Amino acid sequence: MRLMLGAMGVPRSATILGDATRRIMLPPPQLDLPGTLMQALRHRRSERAFCGEPLARQTLADLLWVADGVNRENGERTAPSALGAHETLIVAAMAEGTYAYDPCAHALNLMVETDIRRQLSGYQIFVADAPLDLVYVADHGRMARVPIHYRDSFASVAVGAISQNVALYCAANGLATVLRAWIDREAIASALRLGTQQHVLMSQTIGRPA
Repeated sequence: MRLMLGAMGVPRSATILGDATRRIMLPPPQLDLPGTLMQALRHRRSERAFCGEPLARQTLADLLWVADGVNRENGERTAPSALGAHETLIVAAMAEGTYAYDPCAHALNLMVETDIRRQLSGYQIFVADAPLDLVYVADHGRMARVPIHYRDSFASVAVGAISQNVALYCAANGLATVLRAWIDREAIASALRLGTQQHVLMSQTIGRPA
């Protein structure tokens, strides 16, 4: 009912003003706590220089699970998704081919045998040096319960959460990564043979730092 009312544009209630002070001074963040999320956030950054060393299979497995893997017995994931749509398809582009991640089976399913990493590079030639490029695809066919005019924004929020999971994993494990929007979405969709309801949103390049 709340979702329906939100889609109808119910007027917002008046802002309630309290007696808060204008500023609350906070203590500094505890950046030196070992082995914590704070450490990963401290080192999170975008890097654009990669070496071509392949990622170990275990590293690839851990990275994809962190991105959007199943972390509960009810099948829910490490990244949030509005109304449990799980509309984000994670595509792993590597030298040996291009695969779709299946979180429930925790497996990679072949999409196309070709290496599409150069198609992903666009004007950013450093992409071809990295062993892995993740392509985030929003599948609107999975979003039947989401009002049409919300689907793009909801899918973008989900990709933001997934890509940040990946970035924090990379920061904690000595990997380089950069999230990229400067990509040829039509060329990628054609190479991946995507359906009309599947839309390429972003890609994320990952590898060992050069």
